[in-house]
Amino acid sequence: MRSKNLFVAVAFLVFGMAGLSQLSGEEEKARTDPDPELIRRGYQISPVPLKLRGRNRDLVGLGSYIVNAQGGCNDCHTNPSYEPGGNPFEGEPERINTENYLAGGTAFGPFVSRNITPDASGKPAGLTFQEFRSVMRRGRHDADEPLLQVMPWPVYRHMTDRDLKAIYEYLSAIPHAEPGGN
Repeated sequence: MRSKNLFVAVAFLVFGMAGLSQLSGEEEKARTDPDPELIRRGYQISPVPLKLRGRNRDLVGLGSYIVNAQGGCNDCHTNPSYEPGGNPFEGEPERINTENYLAGGTAFGPFVSRNITPDASGKPAGLTFQEFRSVMRRGRHDADEPLLQVMPWPVYRHMTDRDLKAIYEYLSAIPHAEPGGN
C-alpha cells in the first residue's frame, strides 16, 4: 500500500510538473509572441507612412500600438501635437501633426522634448537599441549624461524588453522629421 501511494505521489508530481511546464511554455509564448490584434491596430493608427523593408513587421505594428495607443508619445514629442482644426481636446476630429511627428521641441520649463525620429543612419534619436533601452530603464544611456527630468522613464522602465524593442523598431520605421513650433 505504501509503495502504491508513493507511486501515485510520484506520478502526480511528474504529470503535474509536465502540466506546469506546458503552462509555462504557453505563458512564455504569450509573453514573446505579439498579439495579432494589437499589431493590426498599430498599423491602423500609425499617423505616418512606415518603412518596413528589413524590419520585423510584427514588432513595428506592436510598437505603433504602444507609441500611439498606450504611451502618449505624441503629446510630448510632437510640437504642436495636432494640426490646426484637428485638436480632439477642442472637440475637433483628431488630425495628428504628421509633418513634425515625434520630432520633439515641446518645452517643459527649462527642458525640451527630444527628437525621437530616426537620424541619417536610421537610429531613433541617434541611439542604438542598447542605448535606447538604457534611457528607458535608467533615464539616461551614459553615466555622464544628465538624468531625464520630464520623460516618465520610471514608468516605462517596467516594460518588457520585447515591448521596448517594438517601440524601437517602430521609431526606426517612421520618417525623420524636424521640430515644429507653437
